[in-house]
Amino acid sequence: MNFWTKVAGLILRNRYLVLLGIAIITGLLASQMKYMKFSYTEANLLPENHEANLEYNKFLEIFGEEGNLVILGIKDSTVFTPAKFNAWNNLVNQFDNLDEIDFTLSIADIKKLKADRKKRKFILEPLYEKAPSTTKEVSKIKEQLFNKLPFYDNLLFNKETGTLQTAIYIKKSIINTPVRRDFIFNTLIPIIDKFEADTNLDVRVSGMPYIRTLNAQNIQDEIGLFVLGALLITAVIFFFFFRSFRATFITLLVVLIGVVWAFGFIGWFRYEITVLSALIPPLIIVIGVPNAVFLINKYQQEIKKHGQQAKALQRVISKIGNATLMTNITTASGFATFVFVKSNLLREFGILASVNIISIFILALLIIPIIYSFMPLPKKKHLSHLEKRWIENVVDWMEKTVKNQRIAIYFATVIVIVLGIIGVYKIRVSGSLIEDMPKSKAFYKDIKFFENEFGGIMPLEILIDTKKEKGVMKLSTLKKMDKINETIENFPELSKSISAVNLVKYSKQAYYKGNPKYYQLPTNQEKSYIFSYTKNSNSDAGMLKSIVDSTGRYARITTFMKDVGSDRMDEIQEQLQRVIDKEFPSDRYNVSITGKALVFIKGTNYLITNLVFSLSLAIVLIALFMAWMFRSPPMILISLLPNILPLLITAGLMGFFNIPIKPSTILVFSIAFGISVDDTIHFLAKYRQELITNKWRIKPSVYAALRETGVSMFYTSIVLFFGFLTFTLSSFGGTIALGGLVSVTLLLAMVSNLLLLPSLLLTFEKKIANKKVFKEPKIKIIPPKEIKIKE
Repeated sequence: MNFWTKVAGLILRNRYLVLLGIAIITGLLASQMKYMKFSYTEANLLPENHEANLEYNKFLEIFGEEGNLVILGIKDSTVFTPAKFNAWNNLVNQFDNLDEIDFTLSIADIKKLKADRKKRKFILEPLYEKAPSTTKEVSKIKEQLFNKLPFYDNLLFNKETGTLQTAIYIKKSIINTPVRRDFIFNTLIPIIDKFEADTNLDVRVSGMPYIRTLNAQNIQDEIGLFVLGALLITAVIFFFFFRSFRATFITLLVVLIGVVWAFGFIGWFRYEITVLSALIPPLIIVIGVPNAVFLINKYQQEIKKHGQQAKALQRVISKIGNATLMTNITTASGFATFVFVKSNLLREFGILASVNIISIFILALLIIPIIYSFMPLPKKKHLSHLEKRWIENVVDWMEKTVKNQRIAIYFATVIVIVLGIIGVYKIRVSGSLIEDMPKSKAFYKDIKFFENEFGGIMPLEILIDTKKEKGVMKLSTLKKMDKINETIENFPELSKSISAVNLVKYSKQAYYKGNPKYYQLPTNQEKSYIFSYTKNSNSDAGMLKSIVDSTGRYARITTFMKDVGSDRMDEIQEQLQRVIDKEFPSDRYNVSITGKALVFIKGTNYLITNLVFSLSLAIVLIALFMAWMFRSPPMILISLLPNILPLLITAGLMGFFNIPIKPSTILVFSIAFGISVDDTIHFLAKYRQELITNKWRIKPSVYAALRETGVSMFYTSIVLFFGFLTFTLSSFGGTIALGGLVSVTLLLAMVSNLLLLPSLLLTFEKKIANKKVFKEPKIKIIPPKEIKIKE
């Protein structure tokens, strides 16, 4: 007895036990959903032992979390009136008193550094003693601020545009915890909203903690949108094809249980929900529906043929079960290749996707036949879609095209390959942290505001190890650091830097009675006088501790980046590295360029190098499946070509339409390849059966396979097309691109499998038309005979 026939008998004889088992597993997985949590840190795309990660972790050990800065900005000339000026400073004072805040830096906090000649030390004096009550007083403060204090330029104000900025440093202990989210939504935003309502001023808000929080909330909101959208669109299309409420209901039941399992697995594995893992539940809906299409379509075909329910259900499981298993294994393989990538983000996505794809197959194979076994036979109207004239016309056209237009198919294929290769050379790589963020959201517009006014919000750090205690404050080291500062100022993509150099320059200015023209590094002669004031003073200790470590061995130079792509970032890093290599000999200093933004960009580049590996691995795995199933080397090549071709077209489209390769769009190729091979397997499974029936005659076998599988392949491709199109409802650029590209790729894969694949089989019939070449499959894909089972 055939294996799948035994499986069919086992499932149908133990219907109640199977349903009970599914209910228990569903309940257990549903109970794991309480462990689901959203990620509170940026996705790290690099392996833990990667050089960029090691350098960044070393920086964190010395100076702590760098991404704890929230910035408030205001660009409005009316802020320099007494009421609004005082209200702005009072706003900052409100934050300063909160438990979640480490400290704030604003105009109200500005202290002027002054030299006390008698005590030979520096002291700090407030910029103004009491809150100004007249416009004249505010103007005096503004004049001092913009013209006398270059130390604070680009840190707290932009003197060219009059824009003010306030820095709020959140406590590092809560920055990667749920407390951060509560603070942003329940404290920060309400306080700012009230301030805006009271003063009629527009406050811009940004900084990595703020952006990450709002972005995570967006992901959370969109999971529901994706799931509902995917359910709705697939249900509508499914009903349009099958015109059966119960078929649609059964399908929705299967995918809903699949969604519960998907969320349950996320909780069970204790994975965080990221922008990638958020795609798993809708992905399961989109991939689960084609399983239902093949199973239900086969059941209805069998009922129409002989009208016996038990026989029909047995054939559904035994005929479609193995082919569907193989299609789901190949789809899961496309995702499982990410397991071999060292990036935790992609590895988790690969594990979740592959586990859930196999789960949805098992659910469909068990639930659909069992539920139908409890129901009466489908009525004539439920089977009418099998005789729809329009679908017949589509299949007729495909058959005629394959029969009479094979040269045209090959010619079109060659043109598409050439255009695809041209497009591939136009593809760019993007490592931007914010490119995928929703362009319509206020927080994205605020990012652009701070980029224009202050040079960016994404920190880029340069860590300097002088290898000696107190080595930082040597004049020779400070001059070398100043060379880096000058280089940074030459890049329009980077903001003015903050380092110990700024503080030493400010000390010299203070020594010369606050004259701004002395805002520069001291000479060798001046150094001993100025530094003697510094030694006697604790006034700058607070400022120094965040930019020089307690031993004086390590220093940091902090700048902020605009949203630059990986190519431009490579150029910037290369030029900075040249200056570093020239100024800081490696035998005396260790200098590294680091920061979250740089780690993310390097992560993107790392993924690109792994894309080729993971996709090649997917192709090899699927080729092995083909070899295992059909045991025919020519068949492996013939079956892979129609599935690699759509990938080339997709890559070409990305080049022509300027859609960059990035962590989100990188998934397109593995998803599309894994799914498009499904159609090939269903077609070849039927083709293999027809070869036996037609005594190894290729032409009638190809046309018969095309007629029987064409309808299901057409249905599933349309469902997949519109299912993935729901991803374009997202506000994330990468998710929109992913949905659009996969949709187009799968549509092209359908055309390729229904036109190019049969054409290749007919063209190379002499090479594959005998049993010696096309051997008996390792696994019986279609059972040679039907075996009756008891209902």
